[in-house]
Amino acid sequence: MPAATTETPQITPPYGFQEVVALAKTHRVLLPKGPTLPIVFRTMNPIPVSYTEFPIASRDYPLVFISADQGTTYAPMLVLGLAAQQNLFVTDGDTWDAGVYLPAYVRRYPFCMTRVMVDGKEAPERVACVEKRAINDKGEKLFNDKDEPLPEWEQRQKLLFEFEADLARTEEMCKLLAQLQLLEPFTMQAVPNQGEPLQLTGMYRVAEAKLAELDGAVLKDLMQKGVLGRIYTHLLSLENFQRLHARRAGNTKPAAAENPSGKKVD
Repeated sequence: MPAATTETPQITPPYGFQEVVALAKTHRVLLPKGPTLPIVFRTMNPIPVSYTEFPIASRDYPLVFISADQGTTYAPMLVLGLAAQQNLFVTDGDTWDAGVYLPAYVRRYPFCMTRVMVDGKEAPERVACVEKRAINDKGEKLFNDKDEPLPEWEQRQKLLFEFEADLARTEEMCKLLAQLQLLEPFTMQAVPNQGEPLQLTGMYRVAEAKLAELDGAVLKDLMQKGVLGRIYTHLLSLENFQRLHARRAGNTKPAAAENPSGKKVD
């Protein structure tokens, strides 16, 4: 009788990652140094954003929703440019513009949490993974000889797990918006001073007319869950398409400084 075989675990890399493997304590990892941006993000547009990031990210970027399954499920994204693979927030020195918010999706790289398929079934828990090309003998150790986490990993692990928990809240919010049928497709059009008109499609926004038709009890529930505030944050952020257009044209105003209270000052 032939011996039973077990399939090799299958790990699907998140958006923007190439190939990821489960993180092992023996791995040495090339960690981003200084402000230089990993190549993968220099042409990434759009980029995922999480529930907690809505208020701060909406100050700098248009925040929209996209769907990969024709409106069954949705995910919130930050729009970084007015064309595919255009990130207008990358400087000439290959760094992210220091005057704007740096998304957690970028800060967690080269690590991620992802689902693993074993024997065709999804494992109940997500696994901490690392971009395979970042594993290198010249990289940083993440654990000592006693398998205890070193500071380099402790800091990143905290961000990774907090971001993962926040993505779960994000998913729940998007499910709620889909159930209430609040999202509608929209197109952004811009006419530059030179060149062809620009058009972005495939985006969704909350329909204010549908929001106004909701029962008072539903609105109260959205407010208590913190979703209503994020809806209005998203709607206000759409004004940032004008700032994207100005950034593309090279007419952006120097970024304002930021004081400890989080308010921008001139």
